[in-house]
Formats: sequence, C-alpha cells, structure tokens
Amino acid sequence: MIKVLIVEDDPMVAEFNKRYLREVEGYRLSGLVHNVKDAKEFLKNQPVDLILLDVYMPGATGLELLSFIREQNIPADVILITAAVEKEKIQTALRFGAVDYLIKPFEFERFHQALMQYKEKYHFFSKNQTLRQEELDVRILSTEQKQGGGEVLNDLPKGLTSSTLQVIMNVIKSKGTGQFSTDDIAETTYISRVSVRKYLKFLTNLGVLEESLTYGIGRPVYLYTLKTDKLNLVNRFL
Repeated sequence: MIKVLIVEDDPMVAEFNKRYLREVEGYRLSGLVHNVKDAKEFLKNQPVDLILLDVYMPGATGLELLSFIREQNIPADVILITAAVEKEKIQTALRFGAVDYLIKPFEFERFHQALMQYKEKYHFFSKNQTLRQEELDVRILSTEQKQGGGEVLNDLPKGLTSSTLQVIMNVIKSKGTGQFSTDDIAETTYISRVSVRKYLKFLTNLGVLEESLTYGIGRPVYLYTLKTDKLNLVNRFL
C-alpha cells in the first residue's frame, strides 16, 4: 500500500481529499495535518510515500515544506493540490520535484488520474533495480509519441460505441439547455453510471458539453449543459 500524508489547512478540502483517496485502490492514509510545522513533525516519526500538499497555509507555505523535504533528503514524493496558479509557484514546485500539480477546484477524475499515474510509477520502480532507455521513456518520462490532437477525435475512444452514444445523445437532447448529472442519464438509459461518465467525459472533451462542479453534502456533483451550437461535432461518431 502507498502511504499518504495530506497537508491541508482547509477542513472541507482535507475531507474531500480523504474521501477521494479512499476511492483509489492501493493507497492508505497515514496522516492528516493542517500546517507545515505539524507536517515536519509527522515526517520525523513516520515515513510516507506520497504527500498531498497545499501551498497556502498559515505560517510557512507548502513550497517551503517541499524545499525542506528535498534539503533533508526525505524519500517522499509530492503532489501539489492548491489554488496557487502563479507561474512562479508552479515552476518552483516542479523544480523541487513535484510529480503532479492539481489546481483547485479540480475534478475527481483528474485526482484519480494523478494517483493512478503515480501508482504505476511507484510499483514500476519497486519492481525494477535497473532500467532500459525504452522503459524509462515509456513508463516514466512519457516521451513516446502518442496519438493526439485531431487524430484522437477521428474515432471513438476505446470502449465507447456509436449505438450507446446515440442513446445517450437522445436523452441529452431531450434536456434542452437544462443542466443534468451522470445519475440523470444513467437512470433514464439504464446504462451504468461508470459507463455514462465515460461518454459524458468524451462529449465534454469534444466540446459538445459544458461541465461544472457543484459542492453539496457529500461528494461533489458534476453537472453538464448541452452546447446546442456544437452538436455537429458529434454527428460523425453516430
């Protein structure tokens, strides 16, 4: 299990990070602290593999903690989860070796992606003492040429079908310009929520849907709105 320390001063954000973490297999929360001083004390007594770190906190900042971690050669990786959007802060975090940088408010899918990518690298390093250039490029540095841009949009992503997309689009069109959630579509189409989410994400990336995040009781809810003037973008997939 990958041991995680959350360093976040906002209780609500800290709670969301805890809930999100519980939904990703292979991770265990080792501790949660609300400032840099307590984080340093925690790290003296208990090793962790990954730190989910905020930047803006009372007293010292998360970047100061990241600098301290590197100066002390503490063997822990860091993912920044913060509202800090200044170029200088992002560059500083990356120069200090942050493995990812999530800007609040972020989607659970982006959080999940960050943890899945980290888990893959963590286990890859755990299993290999030496690496070949090809392995390093593909598994760690991601320098292999990947299909992207217009090429990706010429075909449906793997696992999606035009027939199911048509069913989902019919329901979406019936909503007009009103907002709807993943659950709304799943309940109407009798398609699993997980599958519906994949189609809605595809349509969002395509530009046909606009996605927004709403915070309420429990987990945040993603709401979608159809961009009727962009319907032509999906026609070639139907």
